[in-house]
Amino acid sequence: MTIPKSISGNRKRLLAAAASVAIAGAIGFGAITSGTLPVQAEAVRVTAPQAPGFADVVERVSPAVVSVRVKAKIEPASDNGADIFGQGFDNLPDDHPMKRFFREFRGWGGDQDRQRPERRSRRDEGPRPVAQGSGFFISEDGYLVTNNHVVENGMEFTVVTDSGKELDAKLIGTDPRTDLAVLKVEADGQKFTYVDFADDAKVRVGDWVVAVGNPFGLGGTVTAGIVSARGRDIGAGPYDDFLQIDAAVNRGNSGGPAFNLNGEVVGINTAIFSPSGGNVGIAFAIPASTAREVTQDLIRDGSVQRGWLGVEIQPVTPEIAESLGLSGENGALVSNAQDESPAKKAGIVAGDVIVAVDGKDVTSPKELARVIGGIAPGKAVEVTIWRDGKSQNMTVDLGELPAPEKQASLQGGKEAPAASDQLADLGLTITPAEDGKGVVVTDVDPGSDAADRGLQAGDVITSVNSKEVAGGADIQKAIEDAAQAGRKAVLVQVTRDNASRFVTLPVAKG
Repeated sequence: MTIPKSISGNRKRLLAAAASVAIAGAIGFGAITSGTLPVQAEAVRVTAPQAPGFADVVERVSPAVVSVRVKAKIEPASDNGADIFGQGFDNLPDDHPMKRFFREFRGWGGDQDRQRPERRSRRDEGPRPVAQGSGFFISEDGYLVTNNHVVENGMEFTVVTDSGKELDAKLIGTDPRTDLAVLKVEADGQKFTYVDFADDAKVRVGDWVVAVGNPFGLGGTVTAGIVSARGRDIGAGPYDDFLQIDAAVNRGNSGGPAFNLNGEVVGINTAIFSPSGGNVGIAFAIPASTAREVTQDLIRDGSVQRGWLGVEIQPVTPEIAESLGLSGENGALVSNAQDESPAKKAGIVAGDVIVAVDGKDVTSPKELARVIGGIAPGKAVEVTIWRDGKSQNMTVDLGELPAPEKQASLQGGKEAPAASDQLADLGLTITPAEDGKGVVVTDVDPGSDAADRGLQAGDVITSVNSKEVAGGADIQKAIEDAAQAGRKAVLVQVTRDNASRFVTLPVAKG
């Protein structure tokens, strides 16, 4: 049978179209232009390994993290007839423009003013909220850790758990020097989910951290970041050794934990660096090792007992090291040994450089403070000092760090006799001190090395290169001895406002 040409042509066109669809699907085109239905490309799928999330960690640790609410007794405000905007304007004449302004635009005066004492009386009844922060349980029987600055001046403490339950707590102890505090929840035998401290010696810069807390009173909030740095000193106290993290930490996160991916606390969030008051990615956490030691002491004794050496110290600069013949800049230079202190009783004097304690090298004043503070009071330690160009060991029986830090009580004459000496090479004019202890600086050449190092009229120079001085001749002798020994500078002890410090002055010109 003969097939009509028209049917034959249609069949060929259908076959060609089918072939085109098959080819388009094979090479990934979405559609062809022959009028048939479009063919969709395969959806994007990424097969590369993905970073793990934090949900598993958060799920396990969140029940241990709490919000801490603090109340304190507020003293009644004095009633002077004006609010903060109109302070004292009640004494102005009635037609004074400022008095009219505050009456008309600030609601001050008249009926509003008569109602204000009633509002204050209601406001001042009982304790009021003054702080809110975060904390976390460290034992199943209800001990929890937070910051000292969260609970400071508090009278009543309430802990709000992750489930929203409110529990009363009592203050066990605080340690302002490390900004730590311990609270205890009494809950009739209830067992709490708690977390443990990590070994922060193993924490590395770049490790993940998860911060859990209560920023702005919003409730449990989780942020994540990394450890940005270790050993940060932010000037908060003598035991600064903070971890720096970049997880978002804001007001209300204080006292909250920063976890590693094992759910262990690597640090306690305590401070932020912020020009605006909000998170800018620089937060500081108390290391777990410090927190562990302090909280154990607080739970056991209610306070922290630290060893006390009783010295005022300063860093060893390259110039100071060279003037003393030290090969490096390690150690802590003693600017004063306090009266009746363990250091003074053992024979440590100003000008000594403490380079080791019990055989452990001391690299800086901060490290010396941490080492001594970590030793129990009453223990005998071996202190290695650098004096007169050589090292020697001394045994010191540590005392207990007193609540108020002791200050040296130095006697320095403020009024000087008329006679004076000029030390032109140093740019100084001096005169003997009235009590015979040192020399008083009466004038400093503005362009001199002494001026560059901060010396000013009224300062008292008590020693040069650890030798007491009573006049210009003693200073000149010390300079000559240093020059003969090949030293480029002398170490000068200066007292000002009952505080002592050391500076170096070059001896090349002398």
